[in-house]
Amino acid sequence: MWDYEYDLVVVGSGASGFSAAITGNKEGLKTVLIEKEKHFGGASSLSGGGIWIPNNRYFKEAGVKDSFEEAKTYLDSTVGNKISDEMKETYLRRGVEMLDYMHDTSEHMRFSYAKDYSDYYPHLEGGKGEGRSIEPLVFNLNKLGDWRELMKPPAMDTKGFVMTGQDFRHVNMITRTWKGKARSLTLGWRLVNYLIFRTRYSSLGQALIGRLAQTYKELNGELWLNSPFVDLIVESEAVVGIKIMKDGQETNVKANKGVIFASGGFSRKQEYREKYLPAPTDKAWTSSPEGQTGDMLLPALKLGAKLGFMDKVWGAPSVVDHTGAPFFLVADRAIPSMIITDQDGKRYINEPTPYHEFVDKMYEHNERTDGKAIHSWIILDHKAKKRHLFVGLFPGQDFPKAFYENDVVLKSDTIAGLEEKMNIPAGNLVQTVERFNDFAKAGKDLDFNRGETAHDRYYGDPTLDNPNLDDISKAPFYALKVYPGDIGTKGGVVIDKHARVLKEDGTLIEGLYACGNCSAAVMGESYPGPGATIGPGMTFGHIAALYCKAKQGTLSESSLPDEFAVI
Repeated sequence: MWDYEYDLVVVGSGASGFSAAITGNKEGLKTVLIEKEKHFGGASSLSGGGIWIPNNRYFKEAGVKDSFEEAKTYLDSTVGNKISDEMKETYLRRGVEMLDYMHDTSEHMRFSYAKDYSDYYPHLEGGKGEGRSIEPLVFNLNKLGDWRELMKPPAMDTKGFVMTGQDFRHVNMITRTWKGKARSLTLGWRLVNYLIFRTRYSSLGQALIGRLAQTYKELNGELWLNSPFVDLIVESEAVVGIKIMKDGQETNVKANKGVIFASGGFSRKQEYREKYLPAPTDKAWTSSPEGQTGDMLLPALKLGAKLGFMDKVWGAPSVVDHTGAPFFLVADRAIPSMIITDQDGKRYINEPTPYHEFVDKMYEHNERTDGKAIHSWIILDHKAKKRHLFVGLFPGQDFPKAFYENDVVLKSDTIAGLEEKMNIPAGNLVQTVERFNDFAKAGKDLDFNRGETAHDRYYGDPTLDNPNLDDISKAPFYALKVYPGDIGTKGGVVIDKHARVLKEDGTLIEGLYACGNCSAAVMGESYPGPGATIGPGMTFGHIAALYCKAKQGTLSESSLPDEFAVI
């Protein structure tokens, strides 16, 4: 019956899957990491690569004060009672353990503290304006050797011009600050190394996956690509293996200790989107990989799995270009001389609102306006375009010709002219811009308090009294549609503190584990800070692998070491 036999079978090669596979391999379990697509890395490789785990070693090294108690208070303030105290406390304690474990496993697992990249709600109790996020150090992908070409490439070819998240914040101000100009020299140095020595520097999600993959490779980890999951194999109501397609053949893989799913959500399956997510919804708005089609959901449901947060996405307000590719607006929504309006030309939100919440607000506004507002407009003037990076273009760089030809961007020498092209009721946008300009001159947004939190100000212009406010006055003026995009779905199978998949009645599906976006989000309906997707995914992947190592043929708590007792 079995074509292959392993102790641990991990499905999905993003950060969550690599965390589980690295842990399993290091603990002496015969492990295989299985990926559906032809490249490894999943959504993590396309991400910002940040990891949000409070009170970790990198904060301490940077002299930042944090504590379990502060972090728990913050999760209570943001996540609330949507997630049990047991799960929140498990994440906070075991997340720190996971990072230490990775640090001690390999010299490649190195990160830096993203100073001042604020928690997304620093004004709430326990929140930190100086932030709790870390990001991977720049990594030379040449170290991967023959695995380099097997890694999912970035959404945009940087051509050697590589920026970390911390670099971007400063380079975005290259026309405004000396620090921005100085940081650009670092990028220039990387570019020279790429052009002359063919050094393949990577940052963000590429660096994260590169570092994880190199760690796994040096542990002699086994990796299968082009091997989509087909079904679970069950004996006596316990998962004992999986059925996949390998080399075009249906293949049965036995898992003696457990199957860990880290296979992402269902953002690319329109049928599931329409079944579970708020309407309207379109897979064209997601920035997640093509393979994220929720393949594990139906097999898990057949075994009675409980689902959670199926109506939520990790929101990412996005511009969709003429090729259908979405561009996730992060820093773009914080620059001065820019506003976002509904289809009537009226502001309805603080533009730098955390992106996850921003998309929720788009849907709430859509309901209030009888379905007229599912897309919004981002509007900026020439001053903003000249000073700051916008939709991946450098300061002063014009939009591609195809953007104009396909109405991705509308342009006019007057706000009234832009209003007409946008098909907005006459006078609405003119009035909105005039009101905003009055706020900008006063340095205070009386409608939505823009620029009053550390989160707002992070990507703003520090040369202004209010880093997020400046008037919209310099022609020409531009407008682009903003859609309620996402970087993945939040819903999936519900897990316990050991990452074991639960049934509707609270009992376990023996032998089945999940982490990352195929599991119901440990962050509930919230998004506390940058990296609050990857942090939990890696943590519970690590936990699952350790649990599989510890169990001795039974799921009884009494048979497990003390560290697997209730935390």
